[in-house]
Amino acid sequence: MRLQNKVAIITGGGGGIGRATAALFAEEGAKVVVADVNEKLAYETMSFIKKGGGEALSVNVNMANPDEVLELINKTIEEYKGLDILFNNAGVGNAEVKLADMPIDEWDRVVDINLKGVFLGMKYAIPEMEARGGGSIINTSSILGLKGKKFVSPYNASKGGVVILTKNAALEYGGKNIRVNAIAPGVIDTAIIEGWKSDKRKWPIISTSNALRRVGQPEEVAKTVLFLASDDSSYITGTTIVVDGGALTV
Repeated sequence: MRLQNKVAIITGGGGGIGRATAALFAEEGAKVVVADVNEKLAYETMSFIKKGGGEALSVNVNMANPDEVLELINKTIEEYKGLDILFNNAGVGNAEVKLADMPIDEWDRVVDINLKGVFLGMKYAIPEMEARGGGSIINTSSILGLKGKKFVSPYNASKGGVVILTKNAALEYGGKNIRVNAIAPGVIDTAIIEGWKSDKRKWPIISTSNALRRVGQPEEVAKTVLFLASDDSSYITGTTIVVDGGALTV
């Protein structure tokens, strides 16, 4: 087992990529803390892991709230006495409008969760990893953090920020044996794309606009996260791995 006795926090663990990763981490021997703003979904993920014989804890948390993020870390340490892995995965999309028409509160909502939430997760997790002698942090960006797209300015900006924040943290804490990497998924079959599926004109194009000509599955992304969390990637830090079926090559 690649994560035997490791303690891992997964934010946005109630569904999609987060849930798939939580299940995979548990299979690989990790003690998993499932964090999500949706308490019911977090509990469901935790229950699924426990039914399979794994160890898990669910925590209701808004990643844009510093007090709640700190409490998430404290609960983890109280329950499992340490922290080895943080998968900063919680994120949201935005209403699709032109930049000048974007409501300020919508901008703040998206950037607070997608970028500030990643910052807060690292801010409070890193001291615990230092005390542990090292750790691995994986932040969720997006291919839209690496390229432009009309009508999603706050999402693009927040995900682009995650890429640079990942590099900064990797530089600052590499000497402490803390590796910090990011993933950049393409179109993955999760709740965030449900609205796209109902668009009969756009969906056939969106769902095949990559080299593999299909939508990715959360489990496929989870395997990349596992690689970055494990010692298999012991000499990798400060990088962003694209998991997009070749969308950026099209």
